[in-house]
Amino acid sequence: MTIAIITDQHLDGRKNSKVFWDYFLKFYDDIFFPALDKYKIKTVLDLGDTFDNRKNIDLGAWYRIKKHYFQRLYDRGIQVKMIVGNHTAYYKNTNRINTPELLLDRAFDNIEIISEIEDVVVDGRKITFIPWINQENEEHVFNHINRTNAKIAMGHLEINGYQAYPGHFFYGGNIDQDLFSKFEHVFSGHFHHKSERGNINYLGNPYEMYWNDYADDRGFHLFDPETMKLGFIKNPYRMFRKIFYDDSTVNYNTMNLSEYKDTYIKLIVTEKKSNFTFEKFIERLYDIGVHDLKIIEDESLNFEDADQSIECEDTLSILNKYVEETEDIDCNKNDIKNIIKSIYVEACEAQ
Repeated sequence: MTIAIITDQHLDGRKNSKVFWDYFLKFYDDIFFPALDKYKIKTVLDLGDTFDNRKNIDLGAWYRIKKHYFQRLYDRGIQVKMIVGNHTAYYKNTNRINTPELLLDRAFDNIEIISEIEDVVVDGRKITFIPWINQENEEHVFNHINRTNAKIAMGHLEINGYQAYPGHFFYGGNIDQDLFSKFEHVFSGHFHHKSERGNINYLGNPYEMYWNDYADDRGFHLFDPETMKLGFIKNPYRMFRKIFYDDSTVNYNTMNLSEYKDTYIKLIVTEKKSNFTFEKFIERLYDIGVHDLKIIEDESLNFEDADQSIECEDTLSILNKYVEETEDIDCNKNDIKNIIKSIYVEACEAQ
């Protein structure tokens, strides 16, 4: 029987932004739940980070999430197996206190929360479920992996050498792919970029959340435990868009702009012959209801340079770049990056 796998939903993400929630909801209304109905899905596997903020949740956001996601799963009689990810563990060194158990344990009896590694039989197939690995459970996790005879592992894993987002490979943890060599298939959440190498498959999250996600495939998966066949259902909706403006070849007065409503836009000007046409186009974008508009206008940039110049360098990327380019550092630069990342995440969650 086919089951669904979804991960890194961050349902209260972007600080409970209503704009982002509406974008998430289009995916659930138009893609996710129709697919569950079409394929008669009765089991959903959630590979972690269902929620975004490990410390608290806005009550308005929780009401929306409960009504439009969890209640719909419950009403369909769908069983959910949910593992704890790093965003849903309250502390960094233990999974004992976590958001899923606190919010969902007694609210919905169709949800099983897995906070420590265990083997679970799903539709006749034994699967090793691996929640977030931390200081407290690391030794137990490694021992369990060595003992199990399961052919499939599913987890929320931070494995060295895999892409956290396009072009950015993670190094700096203590988990290498060799640990999972005994499994035929390893499916994981945590890194939002969908990628596959060897027996390890990072499934990616369902939707764009930051500029780093621009034009990167998003969606969820269907899996047949009997045949071990994995299928991908793509989310066609995009939050982040780029427009390369060239009024020498395009008539912007008649261009249909409806697809840009409630999106983040980067407008890169490659050719502008008429200021009046340009200003009217900007006005039309605002009238259609874009959520955010950034204009990049630099005549010294060619097409490729313009595209590269506006790739979002978030704060963490800038800090990591500074560490890499600093020559007089005696200690391991990856260690420094991990410390910076930890401080940065704490600062974001405190806001």
